[in-house]
Amino acid sequence: MNTSFKVNFWKTQVYRGARKTTHYVRWTVAGEAFKEPFGLAAQAESFRSELVAAARKGEAFYVDSGLPVSMKRAETTMSWYQLACDYVDAKWPRSAATTRRTVAEALTAATCLMFTNERGMPDAVELRAALKRWAFNTNRRAEANQPAWVNDALRWASNHSRPASALADTDVLRQVIDGLAIRLDGGVRATSVTSRWRKILYNLAEYAVQRKVLIANPLPTVKQPSQRVAQVDRRSVANPTQARDLLAAVAAQSNTGQRLEGYFGCLYYAGMRPEETAELRRDNLDLPERGWGWIYLDAAKPHAGGEWTDTGNARDDRPLKQREIGEIRKVPSPPELTALLHQHLGTFGTTPDGRLFVGERSAEHLPAFTVFRVWSRAREAVFGAGAKRMLVALRPYDLRHACVSTWLNSGVPPTKVAAWAGHSVDVLLKIYAKCIDGDDELYRARIDAALDRGHQPPELGRAFGENGRREPPTAGDGRSDRNGPSPTF
Repeated sequence: MNTSFKVNFWKTQVYRGARKTTHYVRWTVAGEAFKEPFGLAAQAESFRSELVAAARKGEAFYVDSGLPVSMKRAETTMSWYQLACDYVDAKWPRSAATTRRTVAEALTAATCLMFTNERGMPDAVELRAALKRWAFNTNRRAEANQPAWVNDALRWASNHSRPASALADTDVLRQVIDGLAIRLDGGVRATSVTSRWRKILYNLAEYAVQRKVLIANPLPTVKQPSQRVAQVDRRSVANPTQARDLLAAVAAQSNTGQRLEGYFGCLYYAGMRPEETAELRRDNLDLPERGWGWIYLDAAKPHAGGEWTDTGNARDDRPLKQREIGEIRKVPSPPELTALLHQHLGTFGTTPDGRLFVGERSAEHLPAFTVFRVWSRAREAVFGAGAKRMLVALRPYDLRHACVSTWLNSGVPPTKVAAWAGHSVDVLLKIYAKCIDGDDELYRARIDAALDRGHQPPELGRAFGENGRREPPTAGDGRSDRNGPSPTF
């Protein structure tokens, strides 16, 4: 590659957009102009200082990239596909199974937006399956006997991937970011999903900077939609009557349903997450014969699928969400749940390791398919043929939302609700902002009392004439003096 010692530096250019400020480091090598965008002034100054220091040392600069020999990107020819695979391998050992699956989903969507062309592209469904389940799965990519269609799909993806450095191109980056927000059917993806995927893309770009594939993370230079906390739709929250009917419909489904009545009861009465309930053990319970008790949660078993866990089991062993290993969360057990749990223990007992809820045919774990099948049948029994079109308790997780909403509307302080539910107070109030209800009548009554419509003060009658216009103040009524008393309404 051609190099040159003829280097000139220009003043850093600052572009202030409507929502973001971008700092451009500008310089020339042999008359060729170059610029690199940075989201922060400190980043731009640091990069410019490195360039200036290299020039002062007498280093040659590459004419094609504008970089000094010491800063030459180590892997300018690395493809996006290879970078994504390396990133997955670097994160795999320390990631939870559900995180591994989410990363694979995000990278699959991004990779399909980073192809140079579609000539000879395999079947779209097979291509995405091969990327998600093999390319971006460290364990399965290393398998010797992969299906032929997987090998063909991954070979095509590798050969038709853009260079990883193309991510620094604003147009390419915008295409990827915009594409992540669109579903395969043309609809818009949920904000929570796109926000999570953008964070993964940002983290991958940081990894690329460490590998010297990119000079700087380009994502801060591209305007992105503001991130909002997904709020619970109040239409999905079941009222107490609906919740009791649904639990009864679960119990009516023979032995399988009876095994899961207590499981769904934990979600509704104690606000537990599904993965926390799947790991519930006899030692976690502090229950009297009847009445209020306590449940001490210390672990979770989220369902991820055997291909994403280290053990090959469908459920992963994890600490509580956003907590360290060994941390405990204390939640109340109302009398209804206390009775359900005693009934479950008396009828089905526990597994040898003390867990309450497992499959009827599998003593190792609770199949997610069984949970959703039982819940779907319970909704159909309660809501009839139109159950699929109704939002009420559409997912088992909506029972947790119903519980937390009940706590808040019952007057339990948000600090206590947050502690029971495993949230921060700030996140709790944002998520359940639309579900806090029941006090409209109270506040309207207070406004009525303040307005005192039945006993209009004399001052109000004098202030306005019969035609509704304000009459001029009269001497001595206190309204002509700026510092005098104000009329009382």
